[in-house]
Amino acid sequence: MKCLVLAGGYDQIALIQELKKRNINVVLVDYFENPPAKMFADKHYKASTLDITKVKEIAILERVDIITTACTDQALLTVAKVSEELKLPCYLSYQKALNVTNKSYMKEKMYENGISTAKHIVLNNIDKNELNKFKFPLVVKPVDCNSSKGVKKVFNTSDLKKAIVEARELSRTTTAIVEEFKDGIEISVDVYVENEKAKVLLLSESTKIKNSNGFTILQSIYPVNISEEILTKIKSIAQKISDVFEINNSPLLIQLITDGTEVNVIEFSARMGGGTKYKLIEVLTGVNIMSAYVDRILGNTPHIECTNKVKYAHLNYCYCMSGIVSNLINFNKMKDKGIIQDYFQYKSSGMEIIKAETSSDRAAGYLLVGNSLEELKEKEYIANKELKIMSEDGRDIFIRDQI
Repeated sequence: MKCLVLAGGYDQIALIQELKKRNINVVLVDYFENPPAKMFADKHYKASTLDITKVKEIAILERVDIITTACTDQALLTVAKVSEELKLPCYLSYQKALNVTNKSYMKEKMYENGISTAKHIVLNNIDKNELNKFKFPLVVKPVDCNSSKGVKKVFNTSDLKKAIVEARELSRTTTAIVEEFKDGIEISVDVYVENEKAKVLLLSESTKIKNSNGFTILQSIYPVNISEEILTKIKSIAQKISDVFEINNSPLLIQLITDGTEVNVIEFSARMGGGTKYKLIEVLTGVNIMSAYVDRILGNTPHIECTNKVKYAHLNYCYCMSGIVSNLINFNKMKDKGIIQDYFQYKSSGMEIIKAETSSDRAAGYLLVGNSLEELKEKEYIANKELKIMSEDGRDIFIRDQI
């Protein structure tokens, strides 16, 4: 059996390893010359995962039996489209994939079905009359990008216009969405929909880079401090999304925000979270979600049961100053000492970092666990002081003190 995997980041290494355990030949498509997952695949094609025509050509040439991706958003649309055209199995139809990857379709369907979300408008150009109906601050996004690219919080008309132009330039459909900003705790909800029942596996709070009008995730925090009433609302929302969008026997990632009274959905997708969330789920709940996902794409129906394994955890992401990545220092040492539970290198040696603005810019990440918040904070302090990310010219380019 042969599988075409789209995207070759760190998260896709786990996907490929699960496929290889089942003796499946893996062909990788990624536009980088040496993506992290390349060495784990049998063959690599340097191409964009968003180039549907090229991906289809490769799938035909390689005579693949299945096409998949994991932990990434927009490539999911390519998977569904090419699978449908080549009559290959896929857990999502192209229309369903479009509904959960294009924010325009997503918001419209949420609004029609009474799923709480911020007041919004979808724009192909700047419409002053419509925008005058909204109150600042506002959030501007491309309708079809991932990794927080082009997502900006704006406070005035001048910045709004600039953000709309930027968002439209990043969008493949040259379309932006503008919505009113909701204040509160942002929560990432990892769900698996098994036989039409939405099972909430993990709730984690997403904190963002300080002093920024962007929305780049810096840290995932567990547990989340919410009431039982809010938890009940979240579970109800997860079930309604899976019902309305006909997501079944599939992972489901929901991003929402709550002020302690209301719960508003930001967006969601029929996938696992990126940034090694699969590992966070496994450590905290005992569920190997990547293994279950591979079972699913191979046509099986995995049974999911989770338990609470850890009291406190932080998954921290490391962003860097510009430079070419050489190596990580003290990550193994901190793991051996039990300071960090695990770590993840998202940027391979030789990859260039230009900025620290979106989730795709993160160079590494590390997971901390503890029996108390005090223990966790002490470990975090030590790790933040000891860990280094070196550039090829000998600089430590790790940006500290963002947490």
